[in-house]
Amino acid sequence: MEYLDIVNNNDEVIGQCTVSESYDKLLPHRISHIFIFNNEGKMLLQKRTEEEKFCPNHWSTAVGGHVQAGESYEEAAIREYEEELGTKSELEFIGKTIYEKENIPKKFLTIFKSNFNGPYNINLDEVAAVDSFSIEEIKNMIESGEKFLPELLFILEKYYL
Repeated sequence: MEYLDIVNNNDEVIGQCTVSESYDKLLPHRISHIFIFNNEGKMLLQKRTEEEKFCPNHWSTAVGGHVQAGESYEEAAIREYEEELGTKSELEFIGKTIYEKENIPKKFLTIFKSNFNGPYNINLDEVAAVDSFSIEEIKNMIESGEKFLPELLFILEKYYL
């Protein structure tokens, strides 16, 4: 069972809970995301599997996931990178922000960036597909109604669009 650190408004750990408890009780927690760019400047996006409970078949960041109890943001990013894409590369810290929406817990998001051309060994239990897009192509996908994880849209608007 996966445990998360519950944090206060200053992102200080005040307890622990399971992932499901964090959503059921709207407890604030931490998430790490990685944007991966190739040598052409295209951004790698991950398509979530249809088995995902939340937002199946939606585009998401190349790598993203919960920061487990006791982990740093960077440790979680590296772990998720290896779990989802079967590899890793050097990470650069981009920023930290708070994601708040009605009926979901407050999430402290840390965003990393990497330049990497692959290859990737995709974990098909967690990832349906990956593909690289220019920022302009991503804008067009959003405008045409492609399904994007709301958290990804939030981060894209803050840092890239």
